[in-house]
Amino acid sequence: MPLLPTPFRALFSPATAAAASTSDVPPRLVHRLRPPLAGAFLFLSLGAVAGCALSTRRVPFLRARSFSSARMESTSTTVPSIVVYVTVPNREAGKKLSESIISEKLAACVNIVPGIESVYWWEGKVQTDAEELLIIKTRESLLSALTEHVKANHEYDVPEVIALPISGGNLKYLEWLKNSTREN
Repeated sequence: MPLLPTPFRALFSPATAAAASTSDVPPRLVHRLRPPLAGAFLFLSLGAVAGCALSTRRVPFLRARSFSSARMESTSTTVPSIVVYVTVPNREAGKKLSESIISEKLAACVNIVPGIESVYWWEGKVQTDAEELLIIKTRESLLSALTEHVKANHEYDVPEVIALPISGGNLKYLEWLKNSTREN
């Protein structure tokens, strides 16, 4: 129990079980009280590491390198990578832009997601448009070149180009991403 803060150690002690057995809790249920509470405490104290509440960057003792998926900073066979979102007005525009991005080796892959509806603020009022979404996987170092390419080849005056980091994943896919894109 040395990892638990002092106020929480009582929750897991034998004395807690004894106190519970003398309370309103039937004796047959006392053994069931502590494990769920212990599991809940562990889940909350670690920030649901299996989920998305905390990254392992905030919990240094969880930075194990033995995960089956790659972490971007832990291997030299990959490069820091990103996912970029770009919306387009229709399928034809999306296909044309996607092909030019891939031809220039600015990305390894572009997914075209049809049938999205965008609601946004533009020119002083709320607008609604049917669009398609490009999900672009590329190197972080290519973001500026990709942004310029999109701006030069897009129908919109102000095209959406937003990037999200890829913190890890399938090592073979991340290696393929690196090998399918230009260096800069």
